[in-house]
Amino acid sequence: MYASTLEAPVLLLGAAHVVDLDGPIRATLKDRPLDAIAVELDEERARAMLSEEAPGKGRGPGGDAPLFLRLWGVIQRRLGGELGAGVAGAEMRSAARLAKERGIPLLLIDDPIRDTVRRLIAALSPKERVLLLVGSIVGLVIPSRVVQKELDRYADSPDDYVGELRSAYPGVARVLLDERNEHMAARLVEARRKGYGRVAAVVGDAHVAGLAAALRRLGVPSETVAFGQLRAVTAS
Repeated sequence: MYASTLEAPVLLLGAAHVVDLDGPIRATLKDRPLDAIAVELDEERARAMLSEEAPGKGRGPGGDAPLFLRLWGVIQRRLGGELGAGVAGAEMRSAARLAKERGIPLLLIDDPIRDTVRRLIAALSPKERVLLLVGSIVGLVIPSRVVQKELDRYADSPDDYVGELRSAYPGVARVLLDERNEHMAARLVEARRKGYGRVAAVVGDAHVAGLAAALRRLGVPSETVAFGQLRAVTAS
Protein backbone atom coordinates (compact mmCIF):
# COMPACT_ATOMS: atom_id res chain seq x y z
CA MET A 1 0.00 0.00 0.00
CA TYR A 2 2.86 2.37 0.84
CA ALA A 3 6.26 2.70 -0.82
CA SER A 4 7.84 2.28 2.63
CA THR A 5 6.63 1.76 6.17
CA LEU A 6 7.70 5.33 6.96
CA GLU A 7 4.97 6.60 4.64
CA ALA A 8 2.30 4.77 6.63
CA PRO A 9 0.12 6.93 8.88
CA VAL A 10 0.19 6.53 12.63
CA LEU A 11 -3.08 4.95 13.75
CA LEU A 12 -4.53 6.70 16.83
CA LEU A 13 -7.08 4.69 18.83
CA GLY A 14 -9.16 6.69 21.30
CA ALA A 15 -9.88 4.89 24.56
CA ALA A 16 -11.74 5.60 27.78
CA HIS A 17 -9.56 4.52 30.68
CA VAL A 18 -12.44 2.85 32.54
CA VAL A 19 -13.84 0.85 29.60
CA ASP A 20 -12.56 -2.58 28.56
CA LEU A 21 -11.89 -2.35 24.81
CA ASP A 22 -9.92 -5.56 24.34
CA GLY A 23 -12.26 -6.95 21.68
CA PRO A 24 -12.58 -3.75 19.62
CA ILE A 25 -8.80 -3.09 19.76
CA ARG A 26 -8.00 -6.62 18.61
CA ALA A 27 -10.60 -6.48 15.83
CA THR A 28 -9.34 -3.09 14.62
CA LEU A 29 -5.69 -4.20 14.51
CA LYS A 30 -6.31 -7.79 13.38
CA ASP A 31 -5.28 -7.40 9.74
CA ARG A 32 -3.08 -4.31 10.09
CA PRO A 33 0.69 -4.77 9.64
CA LEU A 34 2.46 -3.12 12.58
CA ASP A 35 6.06 -2.42 13.53
CA ALA A 36 5.13 -1.42 17.10
CA ILE A 37 2.25 -0.53 19.40
CA ALA A 38 2.41 2.66 21.47
CA VAL A 39 0.54 3.41 24.67
CA GLU A 40 -0.15 6.48 26.77
CA LEU A 41 2.08 5.33 29.62
CA ASP A 42 5.46 6.17 31.10
CA GLU A 43 7.84 3.64 32.64
CA GLU A 44 6.57 4.06 36.20
CA ARG A 45 2.89 3.63 35.34
CA ALA A 46 3.70 0.80 32.92
CA ARG A 47 5.47 -1.14 35.67
CA ALA A 48 2.43 -0.80 37.94
CA MET A 49 -0.30 -1.27 35.36
CA LEU A 50 1.24 -4.01 33.23
CA SER A 51 2.67 -6.15 36.02
CA GLU A 52 1.36 -9.66 36.56
CA GLU A 53 0.11 -8.87 40.06
CA ALA A 54 -3.58 -9.01 40.86
CA PRO A 55 -5.61 -6.42 38.92
CA GLY A 56 -6.39 -3.31 40.88
CA LYS A 57 -3.10 -3.08 42.78
CA GLY A 58 -0.68 -0.28 42.11
CA ARG A 59 -3.06 1.55 39.79
CA GLY A 60 -3.52 4.92 41.40
CA PRO A 61 -1.14 7.76 42.17
CA GLY A 62 1.10 7.19 45.18
CA GLY A 63 0.64 8.50 48.68
CA ASP A 64 2.82 11.54 47.95
CA ALA A 65 0.45 12.71 45.21
CA PRO A 66 -2.02 15.57 45.78
CA LEU A 67 -5.32 14.54 47.38
CA PHE A 68 -7.40 15.06 44.24
CA LEU A 69 -5.09 12.74 42.26
CA ARG A 70 -5.30 10.01 44.91
CA LEU A 71 -9.09 10.32 44.90
CA TRP A 72 -9.14 10.14 41.12
CA GLY A 73 -7.15 6.90 41.29
CA VAL A 74 -9.85 5.42 43.56
CA ILE A 75 -12.58 6.62 41.20
CA GLN A 76 -10.89 5.04 38.18
CA ARG A 77 -10.53 1.71 39.94
CA ARG A 78 -14.20 1.72 40.98
CA LEU A 79 -15.51 2.71 37.57
CA GLY A 80 -13.16 0.28 35.86
CA GLY A 81 -14.89 -2.53 37.70
CA GLU A 82 -18.44 -1.25 37.28
CA LEU A 83 -18.28 -0.02 33.68
CA GLY A 84 -15.28 -1.60 32.08
CA ALA A 85 -15.89 -5.25 32.93
CA GLY A 86 -12.34 -5.17 34.27
CA VAL A 87 -9.88 -2.72 35.80
CA ALA A 88 -8.93 0.84 35.02
CA GLY A 89 -6.34 0.84 32.26
CA ALA A 90 -7.67 -2.36 30.69
CA GLU A 91 -7.10 -0.94 27.22
CA MET A 92 -3.40 -0.42 27.95
CA ARG A 93 -3.07 -3.98 29.20
CA SER A 94 -4.80 -5.21 26.04
CA ALA A 95 -2.41 -3.24 23.83
CA ALA A 96 0.58 -4.60 25.76
CA ARG A 97 -0.64 -8.19 25.44
CA LEU A 98 -1.22 -7.73 21.72
CA ALA A 99 2.30 -6.35 21.21
CA LYS A 100 3.73 -9.33 23.09
CA GLU A 101 1.67 -11.80 21.06
CA ARG A 102 2.87 -10.24 17.80
CA GLY A 103 6.46 -10.03 18.97
CA ILE A 104 6.71 -6.29 18.35
CA PRO A 105 7.90 -3.48 20.67
CA LEU A 106 5.59 -1.72 23.09
CA LEU A 107 6.43 2.00 22.97
CA LEU A 108 5.85 4.09 26.11
CA ILE A 109 5.19 7.58 24.78
CA ASP A 110 3.82 9.55 27.75
CA ASP A 111 5.67 11.94 30.05
CA PRO A 112 6.94 10.65 33.41
CA ILE A 113 3.96 10.85 35.77
CA ARG A 114 5.91 12.68 38.47
CA ASP A 115 6.96 15.40 36.02
CA THR A 116 3.36 15.76 34.87
CA VAL A 117 2.10 16.07 38.44
CA ARG A 118 4.70 18.74 39.24
CA ARG A 119 3.76 20.75 36.15
CA LEU A 120 0.06 20.35 36.91
CA ILE A 121 0.38 21.57 40.50
CA ALA A 122 2.35 24.60 39.33
CA ALA A 123 -0.23 25.39 36.64
CA LEU A 124 -3.39 25.11 38.75
CA SER A 125 -5.09 28.27 39.91
CA PRO A 126 -6.64 28.23 43.43
CA LYS A 127 -10.09 27.96 41.82
CA GLU A 128 -9.04 24.96 39.75
CA ARG A 129 -7.63 23.20 42.82
CA VAL A 130 -10.92 23.59 44.69
CA LEU A 131 -13.01 22.51 41.69
CA LEU A 132 -10.87 19.43 41.12
CA LEU A 133 -11.00 18.42 44.78
CA VAL A 134 -14.79 18.83 44.93
CA GLY A 135 -15.19 16.99 41.63
CA SER A 136 -13.05 14.11 42.88
CA ILE A 137 -15.10 13.76 46.08
CA VAL A 138 -18.36 13.80 44.10
CA GLY A 139 -16.90 11.18 41.78
CA LEU A 140 -16.56 8.76 44.71
CA VAL A 141 -20.33 8.55 45.16
CA ILE A 142 -21.76 9.29 41.73
CA PRO A 143 -23.79 6.30 40.40
CA SER A 144 -22.16 4.34 37.57
CA ARG A 145 -25.32 4.71 35.46
CA VAL A 146 -24.76 8.48 35.46
CA VAL A 147 -21.16 7.99 34.34
CA GLN A 148 -22.33 5.63 31.59
CA LYS A 149 -24.75 8.29 30.37
CA GLU A 150 -21.96 10.87 30.33
CA LEU A 151 -19.69 8.47 28.43
CA ASP A 152 -22.41 8.12 25.80
CA ARG A 153 -22.78 11.89 25.59
CA TYR A 154 -19.02 12.29 25.30
CA ALA A 155 -18.87 9.72 22.49
CA ASP A 156 -21.49 11.71 20.58
CA SER A 157 -19.73 15.08 20.92
CA PRO A 158 -16.15 14.83 22.24
CA ASP A 159 -15.20 18.31 21.01
CA ASP A 160 -17.88 19.85 23.22
CA TYR A 161 -16.55 18.02 26.26
CA VAL A 162 -12.97 19.06 25.62
CA GLY A 163 -14.17 22.63 25.11
CA GLU A 164 -15.91 22.54 28.48
CA LEU A 165 -12.73 21.22 30.09
CA ARG A 166 -10.66 24.04 28.59
CA SER A 167 -13.15 26.61 29.81
CA ALA A 168 -13.39 25.30 33.38
CA TYR A 169 -9.81 24.07 33.82
CA PRO A 170 -7.42 25.91 31.48
CA GLY A 171 -4.35 24.89 33.48
CA VAL A 172 -5.40 21.24 33.44
CA ALA A 173 -6.05 21.33 29.70
CA ARG A 174 -2.68 22.91 28.99
CA VAL A 175 -0.67 20.43 31.06
CA LEU A 176 -2.65 17.22 30.68
CA LEU A 177 -3.67 17.64 27.05
CA ASP A 178 -1.69 20.18 25.04
CA GLU A 179 1.79 19.67 26.49
CA ARG A 180 1.50 15.89 26.60
CA ASN A 181 0.17 15.81 23.02
CA GLU A 182 3.26 17.64 21.81
CA HIS A 183 5.57 15.38 23.80
CA MET A 184 3.84 12.16 22.68
CA ALA A 185 3.96 13.32 19.06
CA ALA A 186 7.69 13.98 19.36
CA ARG A 187 8.25 10.47 20.74
CA LEU A 188 6.25 8.93 17.89
CA VAL A 189 8.35 10.90 15.40
CA GLU A 190 11.52 9.67 17.09
CA ALA A 191 10.25 6.09 16.88
CA ARG A 192 9.56 6.68 13.21
CA ARG A 193 13.17 7.78 12.72
CA LYS A 194 14.22 4.46 14.25
CA GLY A 195 12.18 2.55 11.66
CA TYR A 196 8.88 2.07 13.48
CA GLY A 197 6.66 3.59 10.81
CA ARG A 198 3.60 1.37 11.11
CA VAL A 199 2.47 2.19 14.64
CA ALA A 200 -0.89 1.99 16.39
CA ALA A 201 -1.10 4.27 19.44
CA VAL A 202 -3.69 3.64 22.15
CA VAL A 203 -4.37 6.90 23.99
CA GLY A 204 -7.16 8.54 25.93
CA ASP A 205 -9.77 9.77 23.49
CA ALA A 206 -9.38 13.41 24.57
CA HIS A 207 -5.83 13.23 23.14
CA VAL A 208 -6.75 11.96 19.67
CA ALA A 209 -7.54 15.22 17.86
CA GLY A 210 -4.71 17.19 19.49
CA LEU A 211 -2.18 14.41 18.94
CA ALA A 212 -3.18 14.13 15.30
CA ALA A 213 -2.71 17.90 14.92
CA ALA A 214 0.69 17.75 16.64
CA LEU A 215 1.81 14.94 14.32
CA ARG A 216 0.58 16.91 11.32
CA ARG A 217 2.69 19.91 12.36
CA LEU A 218 5.68 17.56 12.45
CA GLY A 219 4.93 16.26 8.96
CA VAL A 220 3.57 12.86 10.01
CA PRO A 221 0.23 11.57 8.67
CA SER A 222 -2.24 9.87 10.97
CA GLU A 223 -5.51 7.95 10.97
CA THR A 224 -7.90 8.24 13.89
CA VAL A 225 -10.47 5.91 15.40
CA ALA A 226 -12.31 7.85 18.10
CA PHE A 227 -13.74 6.19 21.20
CA GLY A 228 -17.28 6.31 19.83
CA GLN A 229 -16.18 4.41 16.72
CA LEU A 230 -13.88 2.02 18.55
CA ARG A 231 -16.36 0.78 21.10
CA ALA A 232 -18.83 0.03 18.29
CA VAL A 233 -16.34 -2.36 16.61
CA THR A 234 -17.19 -6.03 17.03
CA ALA A 235 -14.90 -9.00 16.55
CA SER A 236 -15.37 -10.75 13.22
